Amino acid sequence: MSDEVENAIEARYRRSFGQIAGYLPKNRAAVDAWQRKLKREIAERRAKGDRIVSPSVAALARLIESDGIVRMYVNQMIDQVWPKYKQIDDIPELLAALEQITTTAPEYRWNPADQNSFPVSTLFTYMMMTPAGEAVFRNEAFNGAIRTILQEWCAFLDSAESRYVLNEGEDGWLSQPAYEQNKLYEFEIPDRKTPHWGFASFNAYFHRQIKPEFRPLAAPDDPKVIVSANDGTVVTWAQDVRAQAKFWLKGQPYSLIDMLNGSEYTERFIGGDVFQSFLSGADYHRWHSPVDGVVRCAEVVDGLMFSDAESAGWDPTAATYSQGYESSVNTRGLVFVESADPVIGMVCVMPIGITEISSVKLEVKAGDQVKKGQELGYFSYGGSSMCLVFQRGAIDRFTVPPNQSGNQDDGPPIFVNARIAIAR
Repeated sequence: MSDEVENAIEARYRRSFGQIAGYLPKNRAAVDAWQRKLKREIAERRAKGDRIVSPSVAALARLIESDGIVRMYVNQMIDQVWPKYKQIDDIPELLAALEQITTTAPEYRWNPADQNSFPVSTLFTYMMMTPAGEAVFRNEAFNGAIRTILQEWCAFLDSAESRYVLNEGEDGWLSQPAYEQNKLYEFEIPDRKTPHWGFASFNAYFHRQIKPEFRPLAAPDDPKVIVSANDGTVVTWAQDVRAQAKFWLKGQPYSLIDMLNGSEYTERFIGGDVFQSFLSGADYHRWHSPVDGVVRCAEVVDGLMFSDAESAGWDPTAATYSQGYESSVNTRGLVFVESADPVIGMVCVMPIGITEISSVKLEVKAGDQVKKGQELGYFSYGGSSMCLVFQRGAIDRFTVPPNQSGNQDDGPPIFVNARIAIAR
């Protein structure tokens, strides 16, 4: 690999989300170290004669064996990884790596340079940005098989077996550095005197409840004050959004028909506003209603997880540069809330899963009456994005500063239940 290519990869990584919010290590060498460690672990398992027991990984193996196009792309994806960064040599090794991940929980690392909490993203970091990787992660059958693996891993993280990383040791999520870094003092802790502090699973820790006094509701009696649905940072907001746009092009314009999955309500939002924000792994991962109203529809749309917009360039952070694109293609929730205020009309709350997030959990259904600030649902483990879609003419002004950083993942902070906009 030439010095020019090496420098370009490192420069992109320094601009990546891993440098900003810790999805991947600050030091890219830690990605390589993790991959080498995983390679050793799966070599030990294979040397013992361990076979695939994960139902979802076994299903992926059958797909690769039976579907020649998928098999071609997966083989090419592995072969096209730059030699210096290649740790997975063949399909059996890839399957063994996924099997290992489905029964392990992420460990905490106090040093941001070493934090590596997204194992599937780390496994695919180099593979997914090859030409074959770009193709296979958009293949419906392959994408569905990966989704099933993520769901199996999520089920493990929902189980008591995942609690082994919830400890006060050096690599534990309850250590003093983790307590301060993740601001655990803002969250409800079940019982610090019991093992694992009373958390039933790793995911129970991850989507822990926040103490109400840390997220007070802005103007609870003023329906014109619209509040943030989530904690995070501003990605962007857009006005006069079109019904259909080429969301895969540079700039990633919002395309309502694609975002809203052809919903019967799409026409109501044409020419309106989209406010997009990003949640890091350390953020509060529950989301609330931005307005009072009635839920007209609540559904989860299965989509892609590890696909990025090629117009965004090579993205070592598993597509966090591609958040506009992801709003049209990724797994996402659609919660349509209709306000009693005819000017506000309907608001769509759209939580979007990124990479490891295969789990968008809705806690409301059509017909439910919700109050501003009421919880609507949550993400299980990982990072994610959120779009709020408003009707044309509903917003008088946004009250949070725009993202002028030049980086989608480094915008101004927002907090759930705090004011983000004023309606007309």
